[in-house]
Amino acid sequence: MRKTPTILHLDMDAFYASAEQASKPSLRGKAVVVGGLGPRGVVATASYEARVFGVHSAMPMGQARRLAPNAAYLVPRFGFYKAISEQVMGLLRELSPLVEPLSLDEAFVDLEAGGTAWDEASARLAGAKLRADIRAVTGLTGSVGLAASKMLAKIASEQAKPDGLVVIEPGTERALLGPMSVRILPGVGPATGDHLRRAGIHTVDEIVEAGEDELVRLLGKAHGHGLHAMALAYDERPVVAERETKSVSVEDTYDVDIHDRVRVSLEVQRLADRCVRRLRGAGLSGRTIVLKVRRYDFSTLTRSETLRGPTDDPAVVREAALRLLEGVDSTGGVRLLGVGVSGLADFTQEDLFAQAAGERVESAAEEEVDDVAVPEATAAAERRWVAGHDVRHAEYGHGWVQGSGLGRVTVRFETPDSEPGRVRTFLVEDPALEPAEPLPLTEEVPGAQASASSVPASLPKSRSGNGGGADTSRP
Repeated sequence: MRKTPTILHLDMDAFYASAEQASKPSLRGKAVVVGGLGPRGVVATASYEARVFGVHSAMPMGQARRLAPNAAYLVPRFGFYKAISEQVMGLLRELSPLVEPLSLDEAFVDLEAGGTAWDEASARLAGAKLRADIRAVTGLTGSVGLAASKMLAKIASEQAKPDGLVVIEPGTERALLGPMSVRILPGVGPATGDHLRRAGIHTVDEIVEAGEDELVRLLGKAHGHGLHAMALAYDERPVVAERETKSVSVEDTYDVDIHDRVRVSLEVQRLADRCVRRLRGAGLSGRTIVLKVRRYDFSTLTRSETLRGPTDDPAVVREAALRLLEGVDSTGGVRLLGVGVSGLADFTQEDLFAQAAGERVESAAEEEVDDVAVPEATAAAERRWVAGHDVRHAEYGHGWVQGSGLGRVTVRFETPDSEPGRVRTFLVEDPALEPAEPLPLTEEVPGAQASASSVPASLPKSRSGNGGGADTSRP
């Protein structure tokens, strides 16, 4: 393990919610919850103002509404978040060629590999400059952890939240880890954590005291050895610039269980088409078709079929997914369906199983909202107006949907650079109102990225509602 804190971990602060607050002046400083809004929706991200009420990610949306009934509840705008993420990842790649993205809002960076840092002082300067650049380019804030390993850098960024920088100095790792919960270590999820707790092991120090042999007995050879090494702060995992994509998949959770077998088949075909569009968008094809079905009792079944060669033909993927569905008992109802393709390649091979040779399927636009059978034309029109999504009115300009129902849609007209806007209500079929693309959070300004030496003086005020953060070391 290296002797200098030159591995950086960046974690954007409440990313989706902060992006929504930055985009919508009326929500700044207020509780915002982003996620699926249906009865079975879950929280993707909650702003820090919402977390005060106990709302957190992965919580059922119904529970979040009970805890914070006055919060703003918004449907995610993933294209918008991806655009911001690409700006942030671009800043990281200026620091080093070794950038390992973990998600849209999180990544490791090997500063030493980029010649950006070689000791604690230079690493601290690089981390401070990165935070300033992110704020200048996106208007958002991120927390930075610096340490000699990936595990410790991630722990440091968690301690830095929100909007801070923490350095774990080499030689202090054991003292820092000792009193922490075993759940802080990579690979210790709920099941492993419960297994260790039943054995009387609650802290990292207690893992070390138990010894490697006991961990191997409890968890098996590979997991036991690895966990004991982590508890001793030994982590040699490198920052990996490119992760090979192993599969492409899509899935939907339904607000009401689907009992009609014909409807289930139609949903599987729709998911297969969406999966192929995503596959083609990545320039890939695949050999193995995977069907996932979660039934009414939460039991989950996975079935797969491997073809003779890789394909990106929607007809082939649909037919394979339907064959897999034939072997699944959906009696009692289905609450989730998913279709995936694995065994990926960057080429296609004529599929010998295709019954409809030469069939061409027109690619429909990617749907942002689950298909639901709605007989009324008005209800169908209301589905166009998704809470939190962008619209434009011929007279009033750019705004976002606050809500819709009973044939009406309520819109707040404001932009990232405006004052909090006025609210107006329209008929859902108003011809002057149409969906719109999100506006950028900041204007492109030449030389906007601050140099490390000018960080304190040049930080613009963040729109996310977070103030200036701490820059500390953790002995």
